[in-house]
This record gives sequence, structure tokens and C-alpha cells, in this order.
Amino acid sequence: MVKYRWTADDMPSMDGRTVVITGGNGGVGAATASAFARAGAHVVLAVRSTQRGREAARTMGGSTEVRELDLADLSSIRSFAQSWSGPLDILINNAGVAGLQGDQTKDGFDLQFGTNHRGTSL
Repeated sequence: MVKYRWTADDMPSMDGRTVVITGGNGGVGAATASAFARAGAHVVLAVRSTQRGREAARTMGGSTEVRELDLADLSSIRSFAQSWSGPLDILINNAGVAGLQGDQTKDGFDLQFGTNHRGTSL
């Protein structure tokens, strides 16, 4: 029995698609963003640090854009959403935090809850 393992090389053409990925400047997020860019999508890296986002985007090729988005700051989320225009085909909520006990968001929520739940559900 032959088992087929899907890889990013099997991704169909994403030409004309717009993908937003939170935390797209490192780790799994950067690998995912790169795969979509190679497949022809316009990839928006929604990141806390636009400098690190630009550094990551330079390594991806394809059509990329970097926009500031801090999921631990409700005003940053509102600003990102209000500045959006045009189509959005795929949203990948990749960014998150873990194990930060006692830390709070700018708005006073537990940092893990505020970032991972509130930040991605607005």
C-alpha cells in the first residue's frame, strides 16, 4: 500500500489570492507564508515587529506585504482591520503566546487569553 504524503509542493496555484498570516515572520508562520508566496499568493505578514517582518519577507520571494498587528493590543487590531481594503481569501491565525503567567495585555487581560483568544476573535 502506497501512502501519499502531501507537501507544500503539492499546493495548487494561489495566483490572485490574498493570504493574511499572523506571526508570519518566524517559525511555522514564516514557513507557511513562504509556501503561499511560492504558490503565487499575495501574502500579508501581520506582525508585531515590522522590522522583523520585512527581514522575513525579503527571504520569501513572491508578493509579500508587511503590516503591523499586535494581538495583545485591541487598538492595534482595530487599526489593522479598519485599514484593510480589498479581498481577503485566507486568514491564518498563527501567532500566539504561552506560559506567560501574570503578564497582561495593554488592555488589562491575561496576556495568553488576550492574545490567543480575544486577539484572534475580534
